[in-house]
Amino acid sequence: MKRKTYLLALVLCLTSITFAQTKKFHGVSFNTELKLDGENLVINGAGLREKYFMDLYVAGLYVPKKTEDAKKVIYDDTEMAIHIKIVSSSVTRERFIESVNEGFATSKHGSASKEEIKKFVGFFSEPIKEGDKINLDYIPGKGVRVTKNGDVKGTIPGLDFKKALFGIWFGTPPVQESLKKEMLGKD
Repeated sequence: MKRKTYLLALVLCLTSITFAQTKKFHGVSFNTELKLDGENLVINGAGLREKYFMDLYVAGLYVPKKTEDAKKVIYDDTEMAIHIKIVSSSVTRERFIESVNEGFATSKHGSASKEEIKKFVGFFSEPIKEGDKINLDYIPGKGVRVTKNGDVKGTIPGLDFKKALFGIWFGTPPVQESLKKEMLGKD
């Protein structure tokens, strides 16, 4: 009888453990949910960034509630995140920084000062290689926190900076229309 009780207790403990569920997008796994600054977020969608027929990265958008509204993603002052997983050895630190600078130059939302862009780019002083994970987490009242492979690089304060940064993927024009659609769950 004791053995059955212990076995039952073990089964109940094991079934009560919560395992993070994942979903694959373009062969890359993303958690379906995450907690950011105490708030629950869900994966809205994820898409592949391509350039010159090369796969560069897969980016996932996390929001409090699923949406297909790009303006809501850009302008809402609520927790949200873009998580990027590098899938190509063609993505180097130099090319990544060049793309970031081009993105800010074309983003027509919010505003990012030269100093903010310089600080943001400075978070990527180390080499970028295939398999790297870059998280851009927006926390209201704090700003955009940048994490690379689990290491927090820093935070750029302000909603205007978040609008400019998220405008790179969700603005008009976006960095890539198909990537925008996939991240908005319109694939």
